[in-house]
Amino acid sequence: MSTVSSDQSVILIVDDTPTNLEILLDLLENSGFKVVVSEEGESAIEMAEYAPPDLILLDILMPEMDGFETCRRLKMKPTTKDIPIIFMTALSDRVDRVKGLNLGAVDYITKPLEHEEVLARVNIHLRLQNLTKRLTEQNAHLQQEIEKRKQAQAEKEQAFQALQQSEARFRRLVESNIIGIICSHLNGKITEANDAFLKIVGYDRNALQMGSLSWHEMTPSEYQHLDQAAIAQLLKSGVCNPFEKEFICQNGTRVPVMLGSALLEGSQTAVSFVLDLTEHKQAQQKIFEQAALLDITTDAILVRDLDNKIRFWNQGAERLYGWKASEAIGKNANELLYREQAIINQLPDIQASLTENGSWQDELHQVTKSNQEIIVSSRWTLVRDDEGQPKSLLVVNTDITEKKQLEMQFFRAQRLESLGTLASGIAHDFNNILTPMLAVSQLLPLKLPDLDEQSKNLLKILETSARRGAALVKQILSFAREEEGRKHRVQVRHLLSEVAQIAQQTFPKSIEVIKDVPSQNLWTVWADATQLHQVLMNLCINARDAMPNGGTLTIAAENIFLDEHYAKIDLDAQVGSYIVISIVDTGTGIRPEILERIFEPFFTTKELGQGTGLGLSTVLGIIKSHGGFLKVYSELGEGTQFKVYLPASEDPQIKQTENFNLPKGHGELILVVDDELAIREITKTLLKKYNYNVITAKDGIEAIAFYAQHQDQIAVVLMDMMMPAMDGSSTIRALRKINPQLKIIATSGLASNEKLTENADVRITTFLPKPYTAKDLLESLEKLI
Repeated sequence: MSTVSSDQSVILIVDDTPTNLEILLDLLENSGFKVVVSEEGESAIEMAEYAPPDLILLDILMPEMDGFETCRRLKMKPTTKDIPIIFMTALSDRVDRVKGLNLGAVDYITKPLEHEEVLARVNIHLRLQNLTKRLTEQNAHLQQEIEKRKQAQAEKEQAFQALQQSEARFRRLVESNIIGIICSHLNGKITEANDAFLKIVGYDRNALQMGSLSWHEMTPSEYQHLDQAAIAQLLKSGVCNPFEKEFICQNGTRVPVMLGSALLEGSQTAVSFVLDLTEHKQAQQKIFEQAALLDITTDAILVRDLDNKIRFWNQGAERLYGWKASEAIGKNANELLYREQAIINQLPDIQASLTENGSWQDELHQVTKSNQEIIVSSRWTLVRDDEGQPKSLLVVNTDITEKKQLEMQFFRAQRLESLGTLASGIAHDFNNILTPMLAVSQLLPLKLPDLDEQSKNLLKILETSARRGAALVKQILSFAREEEGRKHRVQVRHLLSEVAQIAQQTFPKSIEVIKDVPSQNLWTVWADATQLHQVLMNLCINARDAMPNGGTLTIAAENIFLDEHYAKIDLDAQVGSYIVISIVDTGTGIRPEILERIFEPFFTTKELGQGTGLGLSTVLGIIKSHGGFLKVYSELGEGTQFKVYLPASEDPQIKQTENFNLPKGHGELILVVDDELAIREITKTLLKKYNYNVITAKDGIEAIAFYAQHQDQIAVVLMDMMMPAMDGSSTIRALRKINPQLKIIATSGLASNEKLTENADVRITTFLPKPYTAKDLLESLEKLI
């Protein structure tokens, strides 16, 4: 006997007799059905609701809830009402059979059960159930099809009505002389056209009347596939969607157009409208050009939504921050561009200004991809949608880091100048006070010769204190440049020899004094020798005090020509010939926060009674009065170097080297490593000007990463030796492990060439002391490469 496929047929057997359950279970499972069983009505209902079976075999006589009640409740529930139920009973009463059928049962099987009968009835009712399902589905599908056809008919009627309504509008369009209108065969021949179309393509009506116009011949070959697609669409639906193409005009030029068509019913003739897109394309091109300008500008331009997500990022932003557009777009701007709470504190002011004025501008401290701090002039503009609601923020940032650094140098110079003016006034007032005190302390012993010894001692103390005050005033006036002294041509070599000799004789033996001064050819300066002697002794004494446990004091001098490259790095420098005097110690060094204030009058870190705080301010005043400037380099635990730059008095006959005389590169890639942004950028500009390619790194860690990425292209590394986190020596050792033959130019404002070359592990190729000129750098590169 054939059976219904059991892949999807599940039968639930409900009977309180275990023997019956077991027999039926074996019978049905052996016949390929999936079977679940229940011994009472309540659990059977729950099982049928949870996983509806395809058919239920239900015993009538069961305790608590009989088969009739179970059937009644199953037929009341939406999920189980359509499941076929076959009663199993030993009853033969006709009334009971009728009752069961009225409750919704489909059949009866009389006990004792005959296996063949059970299988036959199960198969029959499962097939009936499947047929019922298919008929139901087909009826539903048929109903849907009827509805679709009704809807399509309604839409066709609406379209026809719309076509009738648009006929008048179409006629006005034809006569409007704005939009080109043509009637044409599908083979391309144009049978009718309005004046607007003829004007677009440059033909006159005679050509139309002669039948020589064909849109097919007027279409460039690269657009003909679009025409074929439009014809196919016309034949299928009667209309084609508008599309863009070009027509070849009578004079051979091309005109961009948008074209849409409708097929006249029952014919091969199409009516098409043609819109000239020339002005639109020109406007679009202008937009593209403006967008290109956003990438050309050096400013960083970005758009961020109201959730701070970056939506636009131009090439200027890529250059400034180091993040590519693909990396930045979608990121949170505050997390990408700021450290910690840097922006959070300004947000209330920014929000208030945007709400009130629609814009905000101020300076912001930001960070780049390499974690380098920069300062930008930032302008924010609130962009609104068509309904006037805030939509996004347009942000334009200009890098002013170098400008702020130069301003800081300028303000510092102004502050010192103001302090000098103040000190000058104070000094004059002190002189007026000290003069009578000193005079009285000297006159009283003469007028009162019989004074007791104690009184004479008190007058002596008064005189001594007044003289100390006068000496202090002299220092103040020297700082204020009020006392110029007598200047003449001074040979610095002799002066340095004298200072070195005094230091060797008077300083502790634990301090080694080294003099590094050329024996001849050192230029002279126009100066007050006494004041210069004061400057040098003051710097040497400070160096001595910085080395309580001993060390090395180096006194050096050399001729130097400062070019434009150097003058850009240092605000105080001017192009010209100088003598540079270096006082270098290996002492404790100066903390950065102290270094900013060491030239302020009355500022000192020495204990009470050990210093007035006027030493370095006096030094600075004297050097400036001689037209020079002073540079300080210091590192905690490494020592300090003071460099005094004095203009050479004689004409050394050295002229600034012309650009064309300086050696140029041949596109070699140079890695410049320095923790000073200004030095990196100025050096980069110089090298690019002389035909080198450059990448920069702000510290040793970044330098190693860049070198590992570009080691095959990098020709030379220009390495600053004094950097935080990872200094130059450690960085060079790491780079040597990657490439033992790497060419390195070391630069430093503190260490000497001899000291660096003594380190065998570092193996410096060339040493370039800071500050270096363009000539020094370019000639070093030429020799090395």
